Amino acid sequence: MKKSLLIFGFALAVISCNKETGSTSAAGLKTAYVDTNKIVQDLDEYKELETQNKTRTEVMSQELETKVQQFRLDASSFQQEAQAKGQQWAQLRGQELQKREQELQILQEQMRSELAKEFQPKQDTLVSKIKKFVTAYGKKNGYDYIYGSGDVVSIMYAKEGFDITEKITKELNDSYKGSGKKEETTKVETTKTEEKK
Repeated sequence: MKKSLLIFGFALAVISCNKETGSTSAAGLKTAYVDTNKIVQDLDEYKELETQNKTRTEVMSQELETKVQQFRLDASSFQQEAQAKGQQWAQLRGQELQKREQELQILQEQMRSELAKEFQPKQDTLVSKIKKFVTAYGKKNGYDYIYGSGDVVSIMYAKEGFDITEKITKELNDSYKGSGKKEETTKVETTKTEEKK
């Protein structure tokens, strides 16, 4: 479960922001950055979600631990009883204990999966909420860009008109089509020359 919280923290580090930590005016652009790791640590809503998750994990762990302790007791008594009751009894009882051990492992995985299903949508909702907040904050305060710093540097908000993705894609496609036609022409010419020989 701690791994999923770390993954969530990483996701927030990539896309979260709710404070202005500074701004500069480079080439007439209003920009700022946010320490996304600090946001994750200080965000009250995330802390509350983490607490809920931890509480639920502890409750589920206690249920599982009770069953594990009973299994350990049974496994311990198995060794003593096997000597007294014989090899055939020991084989049957050993198979039963192996089956119970597998069931405990499956139960543990089911609990992890249940926790993930329970808390992942809440985490996704929080991430979406933060994204919307950053966009609204950037527009409201006249920013051209808001960058996220931390483990992964990213652009959190960009004013409309700065996205050149379509232009780059078009030029790359044009370049690809141009080089593709040259290669086709070369292949056709080579084939014709070989056929004439």
